[in-house]
Amino acid sequence: MTDKKTLLLVDGSSYLYRAFHAMPDLRAVPGDPSSPATGAIRGMINMMQSLRREVRADYAACVFDAPGKTFRDDWYPDYKANRSPMPDDLRTQIPPIHEVVRLLGWPVLHVPLVEADDVIGTLAKTAALQGIEVIVSSGDKDMSQLVDAHITIIDTMNGKKRDVAGVTAEFGVPPSLMVDYQTLVGDTVDNVPGVDKVGPKTAAKWLLQYGSLDELVAHADEIKGQAGENLRKALDWLPQGRRLVTIRTDCDLSEHIVGLPALDGIAIGPQQVDALKVFYENYGFKSLVRTLEAHAVPPELIEENNRSKKKGGASDAGPGLFDEPAVGHLGDEAAEKASNLAYDTVTTWEMFDAWLAKIEAAELVAIDTETTSLDEMRAEIVGLSFSVTPGEAAYVPLAHNYPDAPEQLPREEVLARLKPWLENGAKKKLGQHIKYDRHVLANHGIEVQGYAHDTMLQSYVLEVHKPHGLASLAERHLGRSGIDYEDLCGKGAKQISFSQVAIDKAAEYSCEDSDQTLDVHRVLWPQLEADEKLRFVYELEMASSEALYRIERNGVLIDAPTLAAQSHQLGTRIMQLEQEAYEIAGQPFNLGSPKQIGEIFFTKLGLPIIKKTPSGAPSTDEEVLEKLADDFPLPAKLLEHRSLSKLKGTYTDKLGQLAHPRTGRVHTHYAQAVAVTGRLSSNDPNLQNIPVKTAEGRRVREAFVAPAGSVIASADYSQIELRIMAHISGDASLLRAFTEGIDVHRATAAEVFGTAVDQVSSEQRRYAKVINFGLIYGMSSFGLAKNLGIETKAAASYIDRYFARYPGVKAYMDETRMSAKEKGYVETVFGRRLYLPEINSPNGPRRGGAERAAINAPMQGTAADLIKLSMVKVQDVLDAEKRATKMIMQVHDELVFEVPEAEVEWVRSEIPKLMAGVADLKVPLLAELGVGPNWDKAH
Repeated sequence: MTDKKTLLLVDGSSYLYRAFHAMPDLRAVPGDPSSPATGAIRGMINMMQSLRREVRADYAACVFDAPGKTFRDDWYPDYKANRSPMPDDLRTQIPPIHEVVRLLGWPVLHVPLVEADDVIGTLAKTAALQGIEVIVSSGDKDMSQLVDAHITIIDTMNGKKRDVAGVTAEFGVPPSLMVDYQTLVGDTVDNVPGVDKVGPKTAAKWLLQYGSLDELVAHADEIKGQAGENLRKALDWLPQGRRLVTIRTDCDLSEHIVGLPALDGIAIGPQQVDALKVFYENYGFKSLVRTLEAHAVPPELIEENNRSKKKGGASDAGPGLFDEPAVGHLGDEAAEKASNLAYDTVTTWEMFDAWLAKIEAAELVAIDTETTSLDEMRAEIVGLSFSVTPGEAAYVPLAHNYPDAPEQLPREEVLARLKPWLENGAKKKLGQHIKYDRHVLANHGIEVQGYAHDTMLQSYVLEVHKPHGLASLAERHLGRSGIDYEDLCGKGAKQISFSQVAIDKAAEYSCEDSDQTLDVHRVLWPQLEADEKLRFVYELEMASSEALYRIERNGVLIDAPTLAAQSHQLGTRIMQLEQEAYEIAGQPFNLGSPKQIGEIFFTKLGLPIIKKTPSGAPSTDEEVLEKLADDFPLPAKLLEHRSLSKLKGTYTDKLGQLAHPRTGRVHTHYAQAVAVTGRLSSNDPNLQNIPVKTAEGRRVREAFVAPAGSVIASADYSQIELRIMAHISGDASLLRAFTEGIDVHRATAAEVFGTAVDQVSSEQRRYAKVINFGLIYGMSSFGLAKNLGIETKAAASYIDRYFARYPGVKAYMDETRMSAKEKGYVETVFGRRLYLPEINSPNGPRRGGAERAAINAPMQGTAADLIKLSMVKVQDVLDAEKRATKMIMQVHDELVFEVPEAEVEWVRSEIPKLMAGVADLKVPLLAELGVGPNWDKAH
């Protein structure tokens, strides 16, 4: 324990810009663009509350730049001359930001004529001279010059810490040379010139060689080349440059802080809960109001807590859970619970039997597994925790194996005694990301039944646009923070396995997870229960989790020799393309180097410059290559080279090596709670992004095979999003085309080009197909023109004709935009909510993107719902009829099966009918099924 005090200084000006750019365009009245902007205010509240929880301090201040000029403007009239003016939406939020930061308990400083950096520098040095530890929270690298043994800079946005060693490692010079370093390099943001063409590496090299800027100047004649010449040209400027970049540490702040040099005038204070509530109500922060109302902590409870310790082993040196930094965040129920936690570590059979009786009698039990790996197919159990009552939990350590680890109950015997309860579907269970836990327990021969809830999926359905990790959920809904995994295990190369974590620490961590999961469920489930549509979507997600677990567990058989042969062929073609590219260029060059490609393209061959990078260099990105490839052979060779190299590196080289040693199959992981539309994402490996537009890409699917006696079947929805558009819009012409089984692209071509359906040419049908799908994605006339290779005016004419023939589609789009602006979200046919934070943004491109998403998201989301409904229905029927057919992949709107030859005819007949019958839309759903020896041949 130490009596050393800490001063925490916040670079408020840096924070408010970050908050403004990080947050969506929020308004005090949602959906009303004329209402005051509140995004930066909300972001600032989040950041300040988070910092206060993470950094314990005796003194603190949040320092902002004051409006108007500073003393540096008098020294140098062009100081900060290049800076863009502050956005109006941010300027209007600064006074309320100052107000709310004060209400949160922070002293706020903004000193006329003095920059925030100089105020921070003065306070930091004043405190350090008194032996006080100083932490400065800022993303500004210029602050590095303040660092010494007592002053540390932290950047909470990226986790960076700049102490003496950190500064030296980052910039190549110690903090004592940072002013000299900044003088040489200059500061483009503040419009302070350095030495022309002298960058960080040169500046660091010179300073380490000569020891200081003064010594470098004294030996300027020794510096060779253009850099030396530029240094000598800058000699007259350098003293002024140094004066401008030096943070002052001697400002007179006595009028603004009472009692300096003592720091009692900036002691951190309690949050003003009543005033905060009024503030939050005025600015439309309803969730913050609810948090305050539910979590207000009486002063007498704070005092009582300060005299007590957290049950379960907190030391006297640790902060009390009601210490002022937590007031207003941890609330009555949550905080009282946190200070009276009952967490057991089960190391005897007597304790185990008591807890087993407790979970067998409970209506709902939260379970959490601690394991050896994030790879669910390979992970083994290290321990299990359970919670049946808020604030109470138990951890059963089973496989901790560090030196001198206490004796633990035998894992296999514990699991054997838990198995009847785990496999009893009548015993309701709860988890956070239950699919992972199901796999882990299955690795030990236990098929868990009775999972009734998953807090990750509850959050995904209720608040798809927010993070769904347990730490985020607990903080957002309970005001509870917890132990971080990396605090226990470390990170990077030094990270240890959970089996090496001390049992007492592991128990607190795992019990906390089970306890918080149960607590979060108690908050989220009533919200789902109260909304019939959202409850339907949640139940669909829970059922999908079960089906996906089965798909992942089944895995897919990969023909490694076929992939190896494809890799060899691709490698030969890639080498051939390199030689062809060298011949066209007239020299060898690195086909992966944008710099070398740019030199060949634009300097040597004189190809036209299509666009430039932010630094001003000619771009050679994919879009540029595609445009140039229409007219020049070398870009075409490069495109083919990139495509084949990616295919080889990502799939043909690797897929065959990813087979699980126990099953001999490849097992992908389907992430449910990622895409805001409800779509799944596949990873480790990604089986959804195998390119199918090229022959080489399609051939990769030849390696997805069935074992002897079985075949692969692929069932795919036909034109699903267009059918959904017809249903949602109710457009009579679209409905008629699908109901009568007319080729919808021919029907559109007939409408747009004014011809009979049977007279539509293949080119007209191609145009109509681009129009049909383009308008679903909100494509503009410019985008359509680009896709079709025609004039924008002609594309606009096609769009006008389309809407004239399909007025229901136009009405749907207009009504959807309007509804989205009012509600802030759109819905799928089944009620899934798709939030659009930027729908009322004053930023035109952001708002336009949100409007396009508003039109498309209901269709993408409904398509996602339909394939999940199909997946669940088909799996239910396979189980009910005890079929040997296995579902092995879900790829966008497609289900892939491994089918015994004896069941092929049943699959051909029944699967399309099952998929077409999962929903009753205004148009018929159509699923088409193919069968073959491999995935490619099944299409």
